[in-house]
Amino acid sequence: MIYHVIPRETWDAQPDRPYEPASLAEEGFVHCSADEQTTLAVVNAFYRDAPRPLLALMVDEVRLTARLAWEEAIPPPPPGVAEGTSFPHVYGPVNRDAVVGLLQVQWDDEGRATGLTHASQGQHP
Repeated sequence: MIYHVIPRETWDAQPDRPYEPASLAEEGFVHCSADEQTTLAVVNAFYRDAPRPLLALMVDEVRLTARLAWEEAIPPPPPGVAEGTSFPHVYGPVNRDAVVGLLQVQWDDEGRATGLTHASQGQHP
């Protein structure tokens, strides 16, 4: 299982199409994380001001139709993640049937991501 962070509104926007974030066009791949702890570190480093609710897609890498590669983070990984940690990068759109669950980011009073809880699969009102 790998994880990808995304605002709920973005995930719900085109439910009948594969997911293609801006990073795919700009960098050639979709950024993912290997586990929940690394995902929270990424959220705290890069997504604190992102629209909420914020989700972590649970992606079954075996179901991906695009190529997956484990690569070192450049620039270095965010605080809380060891240098030299490899990150999963998806080199193509994420097919929706590879997403086997949605986790919602939980926040503390100071705006830090503190955990992930199961979110509903359907459209969010």
